[in-house]
Amino acid sequence: MSLIATLARLEALEAGRARPLATVRHRWVSDRPLVFVPLTTAGEAGAPLGALVGTDRDAPRLLTVAQPRDRELRFAFLAELADAVLPHLESYADDIELVERAAADPETGKRTKVEAELCADAPQIVVPGRGAVEFVRLLGRSMRFRRTSEQDPDAPYPAPPRVPLLGRWLTHYGERARVPGSSLLLATTDLLNRHWATGQSSLEDQHLGALLAWVDPPDGVSGADAALRAELGRDDRGQLLCPPAGPATDPAFDNRLLAPAVESYDRLRLRLAAAEDGAHAEGWLGELSVAEREIRRLLLSQLEPTWHAVWRALDLLRELPEGARVPDRWTRDRWSFTAHRDRVRAGEPPQPRRDDAVTAARKLATRETAQAELDAQEALDDPLVLAGRRLAGEAFTGEVTETVMAWSESKRPSPRPLITFRTDDRPHLGERVKVYRSLDGRPQSAELVQQEADGTLVLRLLDRMGRSRDPAEGSVPAKGDRIAWTLFEHDQRGGPKLPEPEETPWTHGGPPSASAEDPDPVTPEDLL
Repeated sequence: MSLIATLARLEALEAGRARPLATVRHRWVSDRPLVFVPLTTAGEAGAPLGALVGTDRDAPRLLTVAQPRDRELRFAFLAELADAVLPHLESYADDIELVERAAADPETGKRTKVEAELCADAPQIVVPGRGAVEFVRLLGRSMRFRRTSEQDPDAPYPAPPRVPLLGRWLTHYGERARVPGSSLLLATTDLLNRHWATGQSSLEDQHLGALLAWVDPPDGVSGADAALRAELGRDDRGQLLCPPAGPATDPAFDNRLLAPAVESYDRLRLRLAAAEDGAHAEGWLGELSVAEREIRRLLLSQLEPTWHAVWRALDLLRELPEGARVPDRWTRDRWSFTAHRDRVRAGEPPQPRRDDAVTAARKLATRETAQAELDAQEALDDPLVLAGRRLAGEAFTGEVTETVMAWSESKRPSPRPLITFRTDDRPHLGERVKVYRSLDGRPQSAELVQQEADGTLVLRLLDRMGRSRDPAEGSVPAKGDRIAWTLFEHDQRGGPKLPEPEETPWTHGGPPSASAEDPDPVTPEDLL
């Protein structure tokens, strides 16, 4: 935790209200996000219990599983989920723009400009918290290998046709959520925690209701009191006033309300199955429908507060101005969405359960690079984030007091002006250490020549001054200019070149299998 974040937490505790950690919004928030609020069965993380899903805050779609241990009911739930989610994802697939991008020629290996399709926008999924993100990954893994009757007529318990396709998309979104700065799949608690500091612990910050109580407390109530009520407040039936944001449910709700309702539903199913004639069956069917509606009502009572809390959080985030480099990161998300769309349309098999050695190394390198870029871009976009880096000695700001022109001693002299810079910060500088500033959105580097005891620095500019002997206009800071310099690079260099997956050496498992993986075997737990 940075010093700025620590100070913000102390101020929040004293003021009774969350303090800002950012002056701009560092994540993309879509105009039409798909909000997904899931619930799972207690003790069975992979068994869905219910969900609210949709893009209209006033008209969510309620999906429930009256008996989560029933495989057919679970598949019906997943089919409904696919019907709710896939049309939204697919609505973005054909709205494209043609752009030029660099690509390697397959014959020569040279980088050339090619025209490629890029989806004009990408669907964004927003869930309440990290647990829901993990549930999305789990759903994707459990769904993408399922066989349909069209794929395998002899498969036991075939899945509905669209279920495996949704599994592939959820897997992609779950993997993309691990890339720092990505906004395809967002956890609301992480969004709020990135932009505000509360007076409670990081663990308590994962409670969406308590977190919102600190960020936007009711009038006349402190954030601490509102958060305590959100965490512990119960009604006269012993139920939480602010239900958990899921996917886990409250034990008191499970034991006192849900379990009796499910038991009643099970008894009525048995009686319906044992009915001797149509008249009795019709009566039991009516009672079964009533029992199912009661389960839906109970689950809606747990899901609806979280649904409204997610939309309320999005409203708060939209009030912040967007960071300058957020659209660039969203463009990378659009490329990711477009690439997965192309893989699906090309008929490629589902993502494997385990990545091969080369793919795993590439993913790790991508995430490390993305994290470094995100840290740099947030500091460049946000003075408050930059202040934290300044306190850590990783950046400094100040004023140019003098500029002296100088040139290199090569055959073709290049401008190397000396900048005298006055700062009150204490950066961790050493001789010939490079520093960087943003010039028209691109990094310009300089090196330290001399450091005085009073904080005066002499820097030598190294690049971004044009090709002629005289520097380009505006490329050299003038006396009186205030500049922010960083000790970290703004753009990250690529890592070592890795072999193609087909060339994976035997020491790392050899080339990956070209065939699609089989679904998980059926176990007794899959059947009621």
